[in-house]
Order: sequence, then structure tokens, then C-alpha cells
Amino acid sequence: MKKTFAALTISSLLALSLVSCSAMAAQKVTPPDTGYTTVQLTQMGQPKSVDWVTVNQIAQQLKGKPPMAVGFDVDDTVLFSSPGFYRGQKEFSPNSLSFLNNQKFWNKMNCGWDKFSIPKKIGRELIAMHQKRGDDIYFITGRDPSKCEITTQYLKNVFGIKNMHKVIFAGTSKTTNTKTPYIKANNIKIYYGDSDTDITAARAAGAVGIRVMRAANSTNRPLAKNGDYGEEVVVNSQY
Repeated sequence: MKKTFAALTISSLLALSLVSCSAMAAQKVTPPDTGYTTVQLTQMGQPKSVDWVTVNQIAQQLKGKPPMAVGFDVDDTVLFSSPGFYRGQKEFSPNSLSFLNNQKFWNKMNCGWDKFSIPKKIGRELIAMHQKRGDDIYFITGRDPSKCEITTQYLKNVFGIKNMHKVIFAGTSKTTNTKTPYIKANNIKIYYGDSDTDITAARAAGAVGIRVMRAANSTNRPLAKNGDYGEEVVVNSQY
């Protein structure tokens, strides 16, 4: 397990200028295809080429630093929400992914089906660690917004969030990363996510992006390649 986490990310986080981060993020970055899907990692273990990090290591590298804002993606990061997405596809577009462009699906998911989402163990551990530090926690999801939603209250209840902010429904775009403005506006220093766009969104906002592994049985396919951008990957974060 690599020990370069502090030197390259957290320890230098508050000292880094946003100018250099933004300049790097402004360039279109093509991953070198050196990452591994969760299925591959389940079969091969923990390759040394991936920059692995534990929750305890993150806590240690943040030791002595003042409380800060941290952000989390929702689906496949802190919640295993495939049951709702599976149901949505069966109901609205059995043979395609067009249900993701159907507002009726998002209304169902945001306003009720999150009751079937399963909290991930790693979500509990990361959130507990950050709350113990006094960090301010935000949730930014790529889901389309609805006029109603139970996601905020559900996350508050299952993770015991003390100072809960309303979930930010950023939606998606083919041309821009919709999460970046929210990460930047809320001065989020660390953002956790399972998708490549979570990592690139964090970097574009001058934050550190840390990968949480997507469960091998997630309906969100193809599975992302953990470590593909050289980012830190949380150990055993697939569940």
C-alpha cells in the first residue's frame, strides 16, 4: 500500500493554489488505462500500481488541520441504489437506458425509491470520521432534480448527519461537469465519488478527488476503473 497520500494530496491541500489545479483541470485529461474495475480487483487483490488509502490514513493526514467542507457523491458512493435504478429501467425502458432521461423515473427515485437504497459500510466509516473532525458534509449527486425528494432526510437518518445540508441535485450534461461549480461554490476540499467524472469534477474545482469503489453488482455499467487517473482509492470501499 502506497504511503504517498499525504505528500501528494491532503497534506498539501490547503497550501496548493487553485490556479495550478484549475489550469491542469482545464486540459482534457485522457486516463492512461491503468486502473482496474471492482470485478478485476476482486479477482486479483490490491495491485501496487493503485494508490490505496484507508479511512484511518485519511484521518491521520487530516490530523491537526481545521474543520473543512467535504463532499460525497450519492449513488454507488455512499448508497447502493441499484434497486431503484433496476426498477426504473424495467418500468420505463426495459431495453435501453432512456429511462435516465425520463423525469417520471427521477420523480420516483428521488421521492420514494431511495427507501430501497442500501447504505454502504464505507459511507458510514468515512462520514463518521469526518463528523468526528467537525467537517461540514455536502452531498452532490448527478441525478436530475425533482419537485419533491426524500434523499436528504434519508441520508441524514441512515448516516446520522448532525448538520445536514439539502442534497444538491446537479443533473448531468454532455458538455460540462455539472458538479464542479457546486464543489467550488461550497469550498469543498475533498470530494469522494465512484465515477471518473467525480474525480475530474473535484480537480477542476481545486479539490482532492478520492475514489470509492463501485460495487461489482451495481447496475451502473460499465464499471469504472479505479485508480485510472492516479487518484487515491479507498481500500475495501465496494460495500
